[in-house]
Amino acid sequence: MAYIKTLEEQNAIFEGGRILGRILENLSHMVAPGVTTREIDAEAERQIIAAGGIPAFKGYAPSGHPPFPGTICACINDEIVHGIPSKRVLIDGQILSIDIGMQYPANSGVGQRGNGFFTDTAITVPVGEINSQARQLLSVTQKSLEKAIHVATVGTSVAEIGKVIERYIEPQGYGIVRDLVGHGVGHEVHEDPAVPNYYEAYLEKKILVPGVVIAIEPMITVGDYRTDELDDGWTIVTDDGSLSAHFEHTIIITDDGPLVATKRPSEK
Repeated sequence: MAYIKTLEEQNAIFEGGRILGRILENLSHMVAPGVTTREIDAEAERQIIAAGGIPAFKGYAPSGHPPFPGTICACINDEIVHGIPSKRVLIDGQILSIDIGMQYPANSGVGQRGNGFFTDTAITVPVGEINSQARQLLSVTQKSLEKAIHVATVGTSVAEIGKVIERYIEPQGYGIVRDLVGHGVGHEVHEDPAVPNYYEAYLEKKILVPGVVIAIEPMITVGDYRTDELDDGWTIVTDDGSLSAHFEHTIIITDDGPLVATKRPSEK
């Protein structure tokens, strides 16, 4: 698949991304004590289908994994990514990460893989009132994404993205998850290149040019960066049980600077 997307493909990705950003913001407003992650998941699927898209994650089955059963990945507290939506009721003081992907337009119909383009985005939000440690984690993680997007310009290497995140996060004492990274996106949910949230020298040779589309997604922990996988075959948690936050945007590299395809309506 092409590392560089055509202008037509970029436009389709941008259109789908704007829709997905709006949907994610709508879902974030549902987060409250007493709500289940399955309720949020059902609404995510309804909105994606109503918009003319296909949930990108539902049925996704990479090697070694059962098909993912949800439209969103719903992660509470120490869950980093790939949390399966369920009847779990959200409780005041928790934090919830919602990761969502869409193929747009659907073209071939609901429940089938179409020939549209993929976007991917995530946010971590408070459930009711959260403590200062959790608030700071959310703030720092979101800021690291903003800093990474700022340097995602033509001529910059992919390595620079990870370097910027690492230089901002590590002095503050947080952990940067290393088993999971950002990625190319567009023709598929996950494409090359890998986009780590820490410096990798080999990625100095991978240069951003106009038409490249990547998902940048810092996953930051209060404690250690090591991870573990739950028995459900999907959910990745922090090994030490510490809180984790996750923010993500799909970015189109252009001559005029990074274009945030999945920007939410409330974002400047």
